[in-house]
Amino acid sequence: MKVSADVRALIERRKEGHSLEAPFYLSEEIFALDMEAIFRQHWIQVAIEPDVPEPGDYVTVELGSDSILIVRDDDMQVRAFHNVCRHRGARLCNEDKGTVGNIVCPYHSWTYNLNGDLMFAEHMGEKFDRCKHSLKSVHVENLAGLIFVCAAEKAPDFSAIRAAMEPYLLPHDLPNTKIAAQIDIIEKGNWKLTMENNRECYHCVANHPELTISLYEYGFGYQRSPANADGMDAFAETCIKRGKEWAEIGLPSAEIDQLLDTTGFRTQRLPLDRSGESQTLDAKVASKKLLGGFEQADLGGLSFWTQPNSWHHFMSDHIVTFSVIPLSAGETLVRTKWLVHKDAVEGVDYDVKNLTAVWNATNDQDRALVEFSQRGASSSAYEPGPYSPFTEGLVEKFTAWYVGRLADKIGA
Repeated sequence: MKVSADVRALIERRKEGHSLEAPFYLSEEIFALDMEAIFRQHWIQVAIEPDVPEPGDYVTVELGSDSILIVRDDDMQVRAFHNVCRHRGARLCNEDKGTVGNIVCPYHSWTYNLNGDLMFAEHMGEKFDRCKHSLKSVHVENLAGLIFVCAAEKAPDFSAIRAAMEPYLLPHDLPNTKIAAQIDIIEKGNWKLTMENNRECYHCVANHPELTISLYEYGFGYQRSPANADGMDAFAETCIKRGKEWAEIGLPSAEIDQLLDTTGFRTQRLPLDRSGESQTLDAKVASKKLLGGFEQADLGGLSFWTQPNSWHHFMSDHIVTFSVIPLSAGETLVRTKWLVHKDAVEGVDYDVKNLTAVWNATNDQDRALVEFSQRGASSSAYEPGPYSPFTEGLVEKFTAWYVGRLADKIGA
């Protein structure tokens, strides 16, 4: 991909251990490069199985100029296609989600089955070969109920993330959950600021009073330092103790952190504060109906982060998933979904306000922080600042991975 000399120079001179230069957050040229080098080349987490619970259920996701159609077929498999008719290119499904028997183009009624095969195209003549006009497939992977797509011609290998993560995720049985609530937030900031903010908890105590009722900040990339030695030591002891208890019931908890060229992810099951059971305002379960086959509530919080665009928290009673979709250099969609057991009854087993209180507050606080940062990056006084070696190591890993992907794309 051809880029300007200025962008190439920005990539090549990125200073390790420091935030990015302002154009990385402001430039539409760099935003276009982000979409081409990352969001059209890598595995992007965009949906969950409960989005498409039955055959014919679909959701659409916009990745830059590409619209991706995710649909459940008649064999209960999740498939993904470019949401483009093979006739004259009309958008096929124009709602965020819905249900169809077949996929019918609204323009000239070309009709595709749920496998993407063209079944009906009137007035095309005897020489027309329907088999050559199936929908264009998009690579899709279903990781224990989390749906990833990759729009590249050849997708990166997914086997490493599957092998590592299935033992952690499967016990929570995400496919047998339902969406109890969903909220979409448009942050007036660059997508990388959203991800950088998520990759550290340096800001948590000062900004997230609801979240830190149950959350230990030390579990989110902290390194031991003279300033936090006592707290870190106590937290480490708690992790060891709880980790042994969880191992006895088949729940892995050890940290995995793999930052590969093609797949970046990190996971760890962490204890919750105040003898916590869930990420709620009282640290107790939000749903009486526990997930999977769980028989106890205090199973900590399994956190799962992926490069470049998602994070997730799995607890005994509910799951919260977050997917980040860039809209422009200065706007980002953050989509949050709260999942409970599919048989849980609202008003009996759970209350939506209680279920969503912590992350509704936290999302709004993080939105403000991202927007503060975006405005700051626009200032003539802005220059890259140093990351804390004790609390922002995961931010450095993200930004180094990101710049590495751009450099690889342009051959820098």
